[in-house]
Amino acid sequence: MNHDSYPDNYIRQILNGVKTIAMVGASPQNVRPSYFAFKYLAERGYDMIPINPGQVGKSLLGKPFVASLRDIDRPVDMVDIFRASAHVMPIVEDALALSPPPKVIWMQLGVRNDEAAALAEAAGLKVVMNRCPKIEYGRLSSEISWMGVNSRTLSSKRAPAPVKGMRLSLDRTSLAGADTVASDRAVRERGDGN
Repeated sequence: MNHDSYPDNYIRQILNGVKTIAMVGASPQNVRPSYFAFKYLAERGYDMIPINPGQVGKSLLGKPFVASLRDIDRPVDMVDIFRASAHVMPIVEDALALSPPPKVIWMQLGVRNDEAAALAEAAGLKVVMNRCPKIEYGRLSSEISWMGVNSRTLSSKRAPAPVKGMRLSLDRTSLAGADTVASDRAVRERGDGN
């Protein structure tokens, strides 16, 4: 996998396929990026598990903090890492020791550890580095376009306005990076492809 550029379908399959997400480094402070990402993903129907040893005994949006991946009492589909790159390898090793192991290791914006990624991929896990699932979800569902941001997705229909409890579809055609027939055709018509 080229970790400098991910096809939209790769990200889309991950976000459509996972249900339970353990967020390592989740913060209860509502000004921290991990708080925003946790809340956003929980509101989109993901079963979120906050992991932060300094917050055990407290909860984040009604979800009790756990100290580590080893302390989770149910299977996890994805481990979302909000820790510095130097701290990623032990987290990936803990994730691989879970039974069953997660399907995905996701490293947040600014977090990249190629050695840990190679270890996870050798074990059959999908890996995403230096990306935020909150941003990717908003972009691929076109939800982010309602805030005036160009999502780089194309559709003949405008995305529905997001309302409480609504989980938008990620199955939208993308012009940037996806390996879909529509995006390939659009690139050829612009003269950017072969």
